[in-house]
Amino acid sequence: MFVDTATIKLSAGSGGDGCVAFHREKYVASGGPSGGDGGAGGSVYLVADDRLSTLSDFRYKRKYSAASGANGESGRRSGKKGADLTIRVPRGTIVREADTGRLLADISDDTPFLAAKGGRGGWGNTHFATPTRQAPRFAKSGAPGESWEISLELKLLADVGLLGFPNVGKSSFLSVVSEAKPIVGDYHFTTITPVLGVVTLGLGHSFVMADIPGLIEGASEGIGLGHAFLRHVERCRMLVHILDAAGSEGRDPIQDFETINRELRSYLPELADRPQIVAANKTDLATPEQIDTLRRYIEGKGYAFYNMCAPIAEGTRALVNAVAAKLAELPAIRRYEAEPLPSDFFAQRKEDRFAIAAQDGVYSIEAPWLLRILQRCDMDDYESLQYFQRVLQQSGILEALEAEGIQEGDTVSIYGFEFDYLK
Repeated sequence: MFVDTATIKLSAGSGGDGCVAFHREKYVASGGPSGGDGGAGGSVYLVADDRLSTLSDFRYKRKYSAASGANGESGRRSGKKGADLTIRVPRGTIVREADTGRLLADISDDTPFLAAKGGRGGWGNTHFATPTRQAPRFAKSGAPGESWEISLELKLLADVGLLGFPNVGKSSFLSVVSEAKPIVGDYHFTTITPVLGVVTLGLGHSFVMADIPGLIEGASEGIGLGHAFLRHVERCRMLVHILDAAGSEGRDPIQDFETINRELRSYLPELADRPQIVAANKTDLATPEQIDTLRRYIEGKGYAFYNMCAPIAEGTRALVNAVAAKLAELPAIRRYEAEPLPSDFFAQRKEDRFAIAAQDGVYSIEAPWLLRILQRCDMDDYESLQYFQRVLQQSGILEALEAEGIQEGDTVSIYGFEFDYLK
């Protein structure tokens, strides 16, 4: 069974707690604090694996968790970091936040994607010693790791997509021009899963072609098999539209051509404008008049037209060469860019609360929803920092700090991220 969508829950490990301890040694009076820091929690990564072709593994396991960090120990010993978790997905998988649909990543290269970041380890009491506070009897708890529910959607990475009604010869063509071995049969919906094949033209010259399962009228609305696989056409740099020139299924090839393009436009308007070459298959069964009528119509629409008889490889080489020449003029396969957090994210979280705890000039803020924003912000980037400051202001946190009596120069602590308060 071909599975190209899944929803899973990821949980990164929490950071270990800092330790409260004091140095004890004979002849050493008042050895001072010696509590170690907690270890960072393990993170969850997604990586592309070319050995996988579907998301079927995620039908049986939907929850994934990385290990938490160990607590700090006495003697300034830090806790062990939690082990990271790596999840392998097919190349071409799109990752979205399940509840908002926000695009997080496109797993199309070999770079691991940090899907859930582990929590920071808490500080031991060693960090809180000052000239006036030489024996701090407190430490910081570890921060929780990120927790996400994400949706996975596989969009095949192919240079060329083969389109056409069932039984027009797409699988036969792919089996002749590549090493792919799709099932070939004289009945409808022989192909029920997308099939990829590498077409080799010579040393260092090749491209990937995908046989998209048969589209029919109404596919964009969920009719037939095609609706489940239209997403796999989205990345294709160009399309090869195969028609049954002889109308051996009792259909008109011209009407088939218009129907498929209409379904493409209904699903995603830009697909109908994707570069397209039309191939008339089963020419051994068609009359010269049928082929000429079809050629005039297709060329009149502005498309290149080729004849072939796929089972005996007649005309297939000329078509492949034309496809390769067109690909040389086109940009690379589309990559999807991650979408940033919306500027009004905090306004969507009015139901969430925050708590402020003040101790010795340090104001600690607890807010699980804020942790998600903090972990996704790069504090070394000016725009990211400005965004985080706007969140604090417009969510009411800065106003609440002032109500608590915070003064300029006091420390604000948010899950291990600390900064001095400035008016």
